[in-house]
Amino acid sequence: MTQATHSPNPDLLVGSDARPRWNSAPHRRHGFHNLHSLSRYVQSFRAAAVLDLRLSTDQAIAQREDVARLCANPWFSGMVVAEGNKILYERYAADFGPHQPHSIMSISKTVMNLVLGGLRESGSLDLNKTAGHYLPWLGAGYSAAPLQDIADMNVNNAYDEDYLNPDAMVFHHEAATGMRLPSGPEQDGKAFLAGIGLDPGTTTTANPTRFCMYRSANTDVLAAVAEEVSGRRMSDYLADLADAAGVEGAIHAAGDRTGFPLMNGGLCVTARDLARYGLLIARRGAGVNGSQFGSSAFLDETLGRGVPMPPPRSNLRYSNQFNTSGRWLGHGGYGGQYMLADMTTGRVAVFLSVLDTEDGYFSSYYPPIIQMLAEICAT
Repeated sequence: MTQATHSPNPDLLVGSDARPRWNSAPHRRHGFHNLHSLSRYVQSFRAAAVLDLRLSTDQAIAQREDVARLCANPWFSGMVVAEGNKILYERYAADFGPHQPHSIMSISKTVMNLVLGGLRESGSLDLNKTAGHYLPWLGAGYSAAPLQDIADMNVNNAYDEDYLNPDAMVFHHEAATGMRLPSGPEQDGKAFLAGIGLDPGTTTTANPTRFCMYRSANTDVLAAVAEEVSGRRMSDYLADLADAAGVEGAIHAAGDRTGFPLMNGGLCVTARDLARYGLLIARRGAGVNGSQFGSSAFLDETLGRGVPMPPPRSNLRYSNQFNTSGRWLGHGGYGGQYMLADMTTGRVAVFLSVLDTEDGYFSSYYPPIIQMLAEICAT
C-alpha cells in the first residue's frame, strides 16, 4: 500500500519571519478577512432574532475630511456608524463588504466586561479576590494577582506583548489556540496560562509603573475564572451574546481544541455586527431579545475609573477590559481595528483595517482613528 503523503498546513506554518502565513505582512490582509476559516478550531454563534438596521446616511459624517482620508488609506477594510436602528455611515474597501467577517483581535476582550459584570451583580464573583482563589492551578504569573488588577491590565508577569519581537510570548500563545502550528506537543489554552510565571527579577505581580501593562493572557484568565464560578462554558456566553446583540451573521470564535475560546482576540464578525455589539454596550447590556447581558452598573463604574494608558493614549484609561475617556467605552485590535460606544449619545462607530507593516502594529496609527470615532459619536 502506498503511504499517503502530507505536508504542514501552509496558513498556520511558521515562516522565516517567525509568524504563521496568515499573519505575515504579505498575507495579513487575506488572513484578517478570512481568519474565521483559517484557524484550526472555530465555533460560530448566530442569533434567533436580528437587530434591524436601516441605512440613513448622515451627510455630516460623510463630508468629514478625516473620514475621507482614513477610509482612503490602503489598509482600510470597513467603517460603520450606527445609532438605535440606523446606520448613519457605511463604507467598505473594494476587497471587503458588509457580509464579510473580519478579525477584531483585541476588541474581543470587551466581552469579558459584560460577563464579569453579570457575575459580580449576581454575587458569584468578587473582583477583590485573587485569580488563584478561583483557579488554584495557575502559576506564579497570575495566582496572587487580584482579579480587579487583571481586568485593568495592571499586572506584571512574564507574558510579553512586544509585536516587534517575533518570539514574544503573545505569539506562542497562538500555538495553544489553533492560530499557528506548535513546534512541539500542542498545549490547550488553560495549560498555557498555567505556565506563565513572574517577570524575571521580580517577586510579585505588582505593576512597577503608573501606566497599565497590556497582557492579552489576562483576558483568558478572566474567562477561565468565569467558567469556574458559573459552571458555564464561555461558548454558552457567546451564544447568549449573539442573541442579545441580535447579530445578522455569526460570531465566529477561534480557540483551542477543547472548545475554550480565545477571548483575548479570537472573535471575527462583520462590521455591521460589530456595530450591533457596540449598540448592546451603548444600551448598557439590554438585549434585543429582552435579556440582560452584562451589568449596567458595572459599565457605568467602568467609565469612571481605571489605570492610565501609556503614551500616545495617556489621555485614556484602561478599565475592566475597556479603554475609556470617561464618556465612551472602546477598544482597539492588533493590526488596525477600533470600536467605540458613546455612553451619552448611544452612538457607536467601528473602524476595521489591516496594517501590512512587518510587525502589524504601530502605536501612532490609532490616536487619529480614536479621535475621529469619538467626535462622530459625541455629536
